[in-house]
Amino acid sequence: MRAESDAENATGGGAARANGTPVAPVAPATPVAPVPAKAKAGAEAAVKSRRFPSITRDTARPEGSGRAVPGAVSTPARQWPMLSVLTATAIGLLATAFGHPRVGCLAIGVALIAASVMRRVLPSVGMLAVRSRFTDMITYGLLGVAITLLALVMAAPKPWLPIPFMEDAVRFTVR
Repeated sequence: MRAESDAENATGGGAARANGTPVAPVAPATPVAPVPAKAKAGAEAAVKSRRFPSITRDTARPEGSGRAVPGAVSTPARQWPMLSVLTATAIGLLATAFGHPRVGCLAIGVALIAASVMRRVLPSVGMLAVRSRFTDMITYGLLGVAITLLALVMAAPKPWLPIPFMEDAVRFTVR
């Protein structure tokens, strides 16, 4: 009973005594000026929290769904950052398939480093944006640097970047 009367008070249903007898609402001591509807809407908007809701009713729009070029341009031209990275990666894979693994790996590594740079510099990169900007930059950059270094250190016929301890490390791990 007490919970019901508290609920009525909160929703404006009126006050009630402990035995359930209704009590007339008390008028405020000072007159309250009516608030225009626009001011109420603005006040409600200002009070609304910017925190992400704990229960979502819809899926969030992915960050990468934005366009790199205005909508009047055709779809491939709008996604030029992603297409340039994919083209460089395809060239690297073709070079590897045709018997030039070092050049192919270098092309793939440079494409990923370029993706990291584009993600940092360009305000909108279309589908190249997968995660947050920081995470994309770190992921693309580290993978690009790792692949590029592996291509330079690759032992097929002679490494372009000799590392003194690399031969000992390979012997130790392959025993």
